[in-house]
Amino acid sequence: QVQLVESGGGLVQPGGSLRLSCETSGIAFSMYVMGWYRQAPGKQRELVAIITTRGGTTYADSVKGRFTISRDNAKKMVYLQMYSLKPEDTAVYYCNARDFGLQLNYWGQGTQVTVSS
Repeated sequence: QVQLVESGGGLVQPGGSLRLSCETSGIAFSMYVMGWYRQAPGKQRELVAIITTRGGTTYADSVKGRFTISRDNAKKMVYLQMYSLKPEDTAVYYCNARDFGLQLNYWGQGTQVTVSS
């Protein structure tokens, strides 16, 4: 059974930091492109960051220089370190695992991040 479980969300003041974690099971983790997406109320889900199987990274323009995605293949986990958080970063953040070759795509249940004073 495939499971992606996010943690680390919460309420933080503008300018603050959070680190999201995604623990995976049931997948050959090192073979998957891992990503973080977010969805704010009334908006579509959007890409935040992805990390390839070789460690290459891509970020949304809105988070470049503030967020860092990383992965630990031994622990089968992916992380999102978020600095200088803004109110517009408020959203539910979802972990994603994708194997493009096998056309497999898995999502976590999401973790809420709220940036507010």
